[in-house]
Amino acid sequence: MNLNRKNPTAIICLSPNAGGMEIDAIKLAKKLSPYMHITIIAKENHFIANSNADYVGHNGIELETIPFLFSISPSIICRVRRIIQEKGIKNIIFFGASELKSLYFSFLGLDINLIIRHGTTKSTPKKDWFHRLIYSNVNYHVAICKHLQKNVDFIIPFGQKSQSKLIYSSVNLPNFHPTKSDRFTLLNVGRIEAGKGQADAIQACNVLYEKGIDFHFYLVGGIEPKYHSTFMNFYDSLPYKDKITLVGHTTNVVDYYAKADLFIFPSYGEGLSNAFLEALSCGLECIAYDNTSFPELKELGLDFHLIEDKNIDQLSHTLLHCTQNRSTHQSNITKVAEKFSAQTEIKHYLELLV
Repeated sequence: MNLNRKNPTAIICLSPNAGGMEIDAIKLAKKLSPYMHITIIAKENHFIANSNADYVGHNGIELETIPFLFSISPSIICRVRRIIQEKGIKNIIFFGASELKSLYFSFLGLDINLIIRHGTTKSTPKKDWFHRLIYSNVNYHVAICKHLQKNVDFIIPFGQKSQSKLIYSSVNLPNFHPTKSDRFTLLNVGRIEAGKGQADAIQACNVLYEKGIDFHFYLVGGIEPKYHSTFMNFYDSLPYKDKITLVGHTTNVVDYYAKADLFIFPSYGEGLSNAFLEALSCGLECIAYDNTSFPELKELGLDFHLIEDKNIDQLSHTLLHCTQNRSTHQSNITKVAEKFSAQTEIKHYLELLV
């Protein structure tokens, strides 16, 4: 690995959410910080900014925050441009999409190496004149799995200098020590919202309730505000709601992997789920729908249950089978470590940075 220090780099993630993309932005900053000066640019008074104790000062990482209401914002344009010029930043790694409308003007006329990191599946092609303009100065489009790389190649307009790259995000769960109990324990990790699969997973648990099987289900992750009333009405109607714990957001997610026997993740449309990879890396039995990146994980040799997309009956049948035939998948621990290593991820990013 080339240890020569790279030019100052900004990791920009202006999302207000507390999900995988935002956590990945922080993780990548920490991974790259030994090799260059890193500045994280985030939305003021939201998750990344409020998590500053986790990373500010780590190998000199700095934080800059921006207040804004809309993705097209004079505040984004002016303040990002000022930060770049004052800190002599040459590399930009952008996590996001909508704020690029403003960032295009922040970068206009500056000599920067722009990398966009893509972690979610997009559905609508963005090849109109305006999107061709704002994507025209991108050097690299980095996708975190083959499914997303194909999606990006189809959806995003590439400028003359743009290149498509695949870089898997690394997985590292420190201090993992299983703490199993006699009661069968299920786990789902991720923001609770429509299409993320929590409702399907809960419905599948009905078969366990009807069979009189003792189980407990931990849902780790906050509920999206727009989905809150819908989800809570559904949750409160369940005859087995006392077997389901809504943990909310936590920094101690490793404790829940340690408790779990099964990771159930019937999402409708992931990019590449960090939580699913983490569960595989713990040797947990895992279940997912046959969509997006999950078949790719099968092709990489990882062992888990792949269910027909949105087939809750099959999901229920597989869940019941898993409770009656408890097992772990130790081979996944080694395979995840090999395929999703931090050294490989860092090496590939350093190859793109100037």
